[in-house]
Amino acid sequence: MSACPLIALNPDCLAAWLASASSVQRQWVGATGFTAAAGSHCLVPAADGGLECVLVGVTAPDDVYALATLPMQLPPGDYRLGDGGLPLQAFNAAFGFALAGYQFKRYRQPRRAPARLLPPNGVDAARLDAVIAATFLTRDLVNTPSEHMGPAELAEQTRLLADVHAGSYREWLGDDLLRENFPAIHAVGRASHRPPRLLELRWGDPGHPRVAIIGKGVCFDTGGLDIKPADGMRNMKKDMGGAAHAIALAGLIMRMRLPIQLHLLIPAVENAISGNAYRPGEVIATRKGLSVEIDNTDAEGRVVLCDALAYAAESSPELMIDFATLTGAARVALGADLPPVFSNDDALRQAAVDAGSKVQDPIWPMPLWQPYLSMLDSGIADLANSGPSRYAGCITAALYLQRFVPDNLPWLHLDTYAWNDGDRPGRPRGGEALGLRAIFELLSQRYR
Repeated sequence: MSACPLIALNPDCLAAWLASASSVQRQWVGATGFTAAAGSHCLVPAADGGLECVLVGVTAPDDVYALATLPMQLPPGDYRLGDGGLPLQAFNAAFGFALAGYQFKRYRQPRRAPARLLPPNGVDAARLDAVIAATFLTRDLVNTPSEHMGPAELAEQTRLLADVHAGSYREWLGDDLLRENFPAIHAVGRASHRPPRLLELRWGDPGHPRVAIIGKGVCFDTGGLDIKPADGMRNMKKDMGGAAHAIALAGLIMRMRLPIQLHLLIPAVENAISGNAYRPGEVIATRKGLSVEIDNTDAEGRVVLCDALAYAAESSPELMIDFATLTGAARVALGADLPPVFSNDDALRQAAVDAGSKVQDPIWPMPLWQPYLSMLDSGIADLANSGPSRYAGCITAALYLQRFVPDNLPWLHLDTYAWNDGDRPGRPRGGEALGLRAIFELLSQRYR
């Protein structure tokens, strides 16, 4: 059976479509009450009892979510973008349609199969499939509970990526972190029954520019001895959302064979509680040689990231990017859908924001306001990992990370939520890729 056409309409162009339709079709559309309101649709029957077409109400033809109400509402089967209505931005329409068909299948069978949209003519199908796969991988990794997505499982996912794309993989496990000078990662992760790890994937032509990508891999965060309340701990399986983004982005880079030399690093730990948990007031060492006083054990993400950032910088990359579900303060400032982006290079930060706008994956520029670094002052160490003030929390976290990045190394930091709190078309409740496509677009522009 041939694919059924989807015809995008708004209220203004519905009359023109009806004028060209048969009298039976006009009568049918009128009887259904279809007015081409955004998010609505009308199944138009064919004379043989099948579907002639589907009319779809659309407001903005370039909106990624223009067709996102359809996959779980249309009858299962194949559909295509049809003619005779608003000309949709084909890549966005196909991507949003695919997003709305996502279902997390690990623990229960889907209630039904989503409708399928065939790749539109003129769209780079390979790129479309790769971006969809990366987004779904991010969602799957974040949605998987820590019971089945701990440091070892993140390691296996990273190792698999290396195998598929002929990259090289290595890891440091448990006390190896101390022997190889990753003391901050070890300090955070040592209390768990599952030992901490640092995962490393390298790929690409050594002659290409080196890009380091780092992802916070805290597979579950109790808060440590500064323990979280129950409601704050409920969704902490998602605290490895930065790692999920970094792993998915690495896979996307390798699948699309961007001409870069990729260096992926994932500090993978659990922030647990036991007799040897790191404590408030302790001073820990870091790879860079800076001493850090632990003001709050729940500010652990920046502590594991600082060793990874310092190690990545030792290879002198042209660009360094980190993803982290780092602060609740970022959500207070910008909400759940808009990750802040920080950079020590204003032009680079703006390029990332512009790339996100282009692909409708918004990120928002935030300042590395240096006077706030005093909020991390310590009386006994080079700096503290947190401080007494609740002000500017996402900025002070970014400033902490900046202390471990060389001044002349271009660096981007995304404080992503990696989660949808509720269900919306194309954005089901649970794990989400926020900032992934923005950074891939930036890299695609920078390294064509």
